[in-house]
Amino acid sequence: MSQAAKAQILLTLHNNGKLLILPNVWNPIGARMLESKGFPAVATASAAIAESLGYSDGEQLKLDSMLDMIARIVRSVNVPVTADIEAGYSDSISGLQENISRLLDTGAVGINFEDSWDDSAHLRPIPEQVERIQAVRAVAEKRGIPLVINARADSFFAEGFSSLEDRIEDVITRANAYLKAGADCIYPIGASDKETLKVLRQRINAPINVLASAKTASLKELQEIGINRVSFGPYVFRSLLAKESAMYDEFNNLGSYDIVTNGIFTGSDVQKYLITGKE
Repeated sequence: MSQAAKAQILLTLHNNGKLLILPNVWNPIGARMLESKGFPAVATASAAIAESLGYSDGEQLKLDSMLDMIARIVRSVNVPVTADIEAGYSDSISGLQENISRLLDTGAVGINFEDSWDDSAHLRPIPEQVERIQAVRAVAEKRGIPLVINARADSFFAEGFSSLEDRIEDVITRANAYLKAGADCIYPIGASDKETLKVLRQRINAPINVLASAKTASLKELQEIGINRVSFGPYVFRSLLAKESAMYDEFNNLGSYDIVTNGIFTGSDVQKYLITGKE
């Protein structure tokens, strides 16, 4: 299947009336497991990739390393892959466009694209982010790929707002501007309760992505509200990391083997998700 066709499939998955569930991955085996279980698309998590390689999120991992892992994930599955590229790894338009071109070279057909910096504390001015989204869209169009742009609006995390209502209004203003600039989906990261999501659903005429967390409405509720897409950021990775930490504590305290021997995959269970042969 061509890259353009995969991109079109990914876009369709945002508009078919079903909740697109994307448990973000950080390696090929996780991607293959999702595909084998019937998930129609795969999403990466920048934080999970960076943290699994020993670096903090926030573009601390080299772009080359991030793109290499994205390419490995894309090659591992047949379904569309959307990649979290944070803020594009460049403040300049020319640098951003070069990086998007390199991202497209990996075979990815969608992106998460942030509108903030300083760990989401400060938002880019709307005209600046509009120009950046337009630049991303221009690269994709030149390549003939309908790249699915999931535009983050970080108003719920940013400083400088005095009320929830102000944050909601800023998200809606940004959403309308980003959609006009060429975005396909709006990601109001941090919006989680049902009432806020209902307001956003009523006032944003486009697919909406929600980040799953302990405070987020349930998957069934998200579908009932009309949310189009839910992703999990680094939380799947971090939940597994917590189990790894618990294992090490158990061993260090001369504890039981149960934590590492009960309910684990066998070698043949793992083999289902592996490619035979050399790289």
